[in-house]
Amino acid sequence: MQPSQPEAPHVALPSRTVTRQLLADLLARATIVSLFTLLSVNILANFLHTGQVTGLLLLASESLVVVMTVARRRAQAVDRSVAAAVLTAVSLIGPPLVRAADVAPLAPDAATVILSAIGLGLVLVGKIALGRSFGLVPANRGVVVRGPYSMVRHPIYTGYLITHIGFLMAQPTPWNAGVFVVADVALVLRALMEERILSADVDYQQYCRKVGWHLVPGVF
Repeated sequence: MQPSQPEAPHVALPSRTVTRQLLADLLARATIVSLFTLLSVNILANFLHTGQVTGLLLLASESLVVVMTVARRRAQAVDRSVAAAVLTAVSLIGPPLVRAADVAPLAPDAATVILSAIGLGLVLVGKIALGRSFGLVPANRGVVVRGPYSMVRHPIYTGYLITHIGFLMAQPTPWNAGVFVVADVALVLRALMEERILSADVDYQQYCRKVGWHLVPGVF
C-alpha cells in the first residue's frame, strides 16, 4: 500500500518563479522526447538491418520514461541543487546516446533478449507500482512500498541497469561502454540523492527500516 501523504501547504510563488519553473519543465520534457526520437531512429534502423531484438527492448524501457514524465505527480519536496540537476541530466541523456553498430555481440541475441526482457519487466512493474509518483529530479512525490519496492528501494533503476547490460552485451562498442558507465554511475548517485530528500519523511524512515537494499538484494 501507499501511505497517505499530508497535503503540502499552498505557498504563492512570484509569477517569474512560476514561469521559470514551467519553462524548465517544458524544456526537460522536450529534451527527453528529442533524445528518445534519435534513439528510436537508430534502433529501428538496426533492427530492420539485423533483426536483433535486444535494442527494441531498450527502446521500450526508455519509452516509459517519456510516458511517465508527462503524467508525473507534482512533488512535495524537490532537490533543486546543481548536483541534483547534473546527475539527473547525465543519467537521462546517457542512454539515448548509445548506438547500435555492426559489431560482434558478446552473447547470442536470445540471451541478451532474455536479460533485457527481465530488466524491462522490472521497470514496467516498478512503474506500475509507482504510478504518478514517478519523477526526474530527486524529490518526494509520496512513499511507495508495494510491489518490487518491498524488495529494493529503487527497482526501476535496477531494471534500467539490467537492460543497459543486455544492450551492451549485444552492442559492445567502446562508445556504448563509456556512455553506460558514466550514465549509470550518475543513476546510482541520483538514487542515493533521492533517498536523502525522502529521509525527512517519517513514512520513508519506517520503510527504510524494512527494506535495506538500494538496488540489488544482498549486494547493494
